[in-house]
Amino acid sequence: MPTISSTVAPNGLPIHRISIPGTRALTALVAFDAGARSEWPQENGAAHFLEHLVFKGGERYTDYRQVNETAERMGAVLNAYTSHDLVAFHITCRAEMAGEAIDLLTDITARPLIDAAELERERGVVIQEIARSEDQPATVAEHLIDEAAFGAHPLGRPVLGPAEHLRTFSREAILAFRARRWSPLAGGAFLVGNTDHLPDDVMLDDAFARFPAFDEGPPFDPAPDHRAATLVEHRDTNQSHLRLLYRPQIDPRDPRQRAALTIYSTLLGGSMGSRLFDELREQRGLCYSVWSVDHSFADAPALALGAGLDSAKCVEAYALMREIVDRLRNDGPTEAEIERARAYAAGRRVLSFENSGAVARHAASQAIVHGSDIDPDVAIARIDAVTFDEVDDVARHISTDVAVACVGPHAESDFS
Repeated sequence: MPTISSTVAPNGLPIHRISIPGTRALTALVAFDAGARSEWPQENGAAHFLEHLVFKGGERYTDYRQVNETAERMGAVLNAYTSHDLVAFHITCRAEMAGEAIDLLTDITARPLIDAAELERERGVVIQEIARSEDQPATVAEHLIDEAAFGAHPLGRPVLGPAEHLRTFSREAILAFRARRWSPLAGGAFLVGNTDHLPDDVMLDDAFARFPAFDEGPPFDPAPDHRAATLVEHRDTNQSHLRLLYRPQIDPRDPRQRAALTIYSTLLGGSMGSRLFDELREQRGLCYSVWSVDHSFADAPALALGAGLDSAKCVEAYALMREIVDRLRNDGPTEAEIERARAYAAGRRVLSFENSGAVARHAASQAIVHGSDIDPDVAIARIDAVTFDEVDDVARHISTDVAVACVGPHAESDFS
């Protein structure tokens, strides 16, 4: 059983401690409600670019070499991620190095130099990252399905942003975005794993109080209604990358309904025993890779389906994927497959939570995006408690309209 306690730093940043017995590792993660959906249109890409710039140094560790070498001397892994929902920075280390790791993490994230020369160098690096993503058909398909489902809304824009934006971002613009979105009141620090060697509360307050007490930024634009568009990027390839996105009719603020959606997604395409995998791959040999995954933004749930397959089989697979969702909507799932999917989903969560970083990432999402309980045992118990009727209700209320995206030798009319 994890032991959880929470305090608040002087600047208003919540500090959550999740003690997990039996591990030698500690993950320190700090996150803010400052993902891509909080960007203004002309800022698209700024959240991710700022994530990169943080690693170039802070007040104590003043350049990237000191940052990297300090982490390595600790035997620690330092990293970050930006999504539509969040920006987060994390370091995982042996528990005895907790104080030093938190000092490094908070120095570069709370007191980043954002050096002008480093900004220019990193600008080119991120433009290359964007170019690489555009060369990867599977990544392009992910960008297309977001646009097909959400249009010009921030949720429909790529997290990396377009290269032309990166070429225009100034240091002042990046600092302005940070001041607007990195409020301690819209963030949190999460200390997960072996907490026996954490600094005392005074020292933790001092470290996390390094973040400026910015005012909480304006609310993000509400998610739009479901947009069932079809977008195709024609490429003369033998392999196609197909994506579908449905809008489930659940309340994303309700953790029990989110858990029911997870089980539905698991039985649909989240395992080797799922309907998509069984019918498309095992029975018909239409594809090597096929899956479904659920995600709940703060105000919009999403059910995504995907496949990578021979282009000659793409349209047939598309029709069958839609048929399987329709069949579940009309007839409902069986008791046996819900029981199996519930056990599999809970088991996967148990296994993932053996990793302190996974617990920290889950806690950040629960606290900042959903305002929900951060206890990992509660997350597992919610899955165990989902009933047949709850999953059946999800299945019967998946949207009939679907957004479609594909990269390959196709036309939009192929998916009409």
